[in-house]
Amino acid sequence: MSSLAQLPLGAWGEVVAVRGNHRQRLLDLGLVPGTRVRALRHSPLGDPTAYYIRGAVLALRKDQAKQVEIRPAREEDAWARQ
Repeated sequence: MSSLAQLPLGAWGEVVAVRGNHRQRLLDLGLVPGTRVRALRHSPLGDPTAYYIRGAVLALRKDQAKQVEIRPAREEDAWARQ
């Protein structure tokens, strides 16, 4: 498993766990286990990164994204479960 911060642009991942001091905020934003996430784009300076999560686009800083454990998800699985 890897962190959300390591997810390549355009790739899908599935949230496995959320840890750290931003945990409650990230859970409130919809990053709960089982959620499909897609990395969309980096800001011009590289941080934050925009992610597609549950029909919305959220920007997370790298330190926040590192607290979200993910596993790879296939694109067709990601669209089917949105």
